[in-house]
Amino acid sequence: MNAIEDNGWRGGWAEAAAALPKPRAVLCVSAHWETHGLAVTSAAAPETIHDFFGFPQALFDVLYPAPGSPALAERVRALLAPLPVRLDPERGLDHGAWSVLAPMYPDADVPVIQLSLDRDRPPRDHYALARALAPLRDEGVLIVGSGDIVHNLRADFRRPEPLDWALRFNDLAKRLIVAGDHADLVDYERLGPDAEASINSAEHYLPLLYVLALQAPGERADFFNDDVFAAISMTSLRVG
Repeated sequence: MNAIEDNGWRGGWAEAAAALPKPRAVLCVSAHWETHGLAVTSAAAPETIHDFFGFPQALFDVLYPAPGSPALAERVRALLAPLPVRLDPERGLDHGAWSVLAPMYPDADVPVIQLSLDRDRPPRDHYALARALAPLRDEGVLIVGSGDIVHNLRADFRRPEPLDWALRFNDLAKRLIVAGDHADLVDYERLGPDAEASINSAEHYLPLLYVLALQAPGERADFFNDDVFAAISMTSLRVG
């Protein structure tokens, strides 16, 4: 429900968009599209996917009719060559994408495509392939990694108080990001039990690696929406 309620996080995403030049398109890497092998959406008019259940009808009524961009999908495939990338003309925009983009670009007038998370790859491969996407930054494409630094729904995520290990790992990740220590963030398994509990099944953590991989040497990362509740981190960062 955070995606549609009036809260500070939505305001933070809106402010982040206002501080950036309006992009000609968005490439989103979402925690909610996992595949075997790489895929990219290529629909000209992607549907809004409601990939959840058990929530109020208002959440299912949300539509985000942003256009797609088959040309950008082809560009992404070319940049990632020789890795095979499947064009998916059927896949729409999941809530990992539209829940963030709706407050950023409420008019849904910026074309959006999604790149899947290939779960057959280790974290270092995600980081490496993301670096091949760097030319898109100079082509007016905003690359969005949508997930959570801390995300463990096996913990009691309905309690308002943040868990100690969630706070510790969120703070550690921020320190490593500020220090430019991408190696430890990529090889997160060596960061200890707080990382193990916070990252859990990893799909919500991996989008962070796509953002970090595109950070140029010496380029600053700014945090916003810096908040943790229960075992979920809303901490967001902007590079560039």
